[in-house]
Amino acid sequence: MLVSLMISTYNWKEALSLCLYSAFAQTVKPCEILIADDGSRDDTKQLIDKMRTKTDIPIVHVWHEDKGFRLSAIRNRSIERAKGDYIIQIDGDILLDKHFIADHLELAEKGYFVCGSRVLLGRMATARLLRGVETHPALFKQDLSFLLNAFRSHTLRLYLANRYAKNSMLRIRGCNMAFWKEDLLRVNGYNESLEMWGQEDVEISYRLIHAGIQKKQLKMGGVQFHLYHKFASRENLEYHEQVLRQVIAERIVWCEKWNRERRTKGIKKIMDETKGKEEAEKRQLSLGFDEL
Repeated sequence: MLVSLMISTYNWKEALSLCLYSAFAQTVKPCEILIADDGSRDDTKQLIDKMRTKTDIPIVHVWHEDKGFRLSAIRNRSIERAKGDYIIQIDGDILLDKHFIADHLELAEKGYFVCGSRVLLGRMATARLLRGVETHPALFKQDLSFLLNAFRSHTLRLYLANRYAKNSMLRIRGCNMAFWKEDLLRVNGYNESLEMWGQEDVEISYRLIHAGIQKKQLKMGGVQFHLYHKFASRENLEYHEQVLRQVIAERIVWCEKWNRERRTKGIKKIMDETKGKEEAEKRQLSLGFDEL
């Protein structure tokens, strides 16, 4: 089985450098590293060229023009380029434990995708790592959240895989997931109408489940540390949640890779429908009886 490590990034080369060094240190090496670059400046390309000299792992830089937050689109371009049968997906602001890929592969099984967890680093811990003061997070000395996610246990990992959050999507983290490439292609990849932040990882998870692919939860392994940064804009979150509700209600499997014109029309249609329902509910409340 060939494994591709897919890393999404946008204009934070310092974080990407730390992420890549942690990828190079894996006990099980991927067949390639795919950099899914959502339109970064040229200094990111320069960093990637430099990092290629430090490893024998092929690094494939997949880039598209910066037209706003289009994570779903650049992930799809990277999935198409992947040589691996199995794709482990992370973000470029992540530091990996050296057993990260090995732990993921313990749960790799046909008919399943995998969702992992993360440890959140605070401002101070992130600053020390970016300045090179420390090369690894000091677990009991720094500002960390979800510290339990930093521990590994082979026995508990296997026990929890099909039990923890089995019927819940509340533990989906797009920065720590793994899929069979053929399964991603079966559902036509990520929904590119979901631009800006939010729910693209949950949306594709539901479509995979509707296609008959089950979810495993990677706990007590697949350890990663998420560098601190400000939240991305949530300006399109209402639309994303409307799309997600439609996917759930209609048990949608296949998504179209929308262009921008179609996406704009789709947003307007859903927003108009939502506004109409809200106005109807207000009328019902004000009249005191079922008008519709």
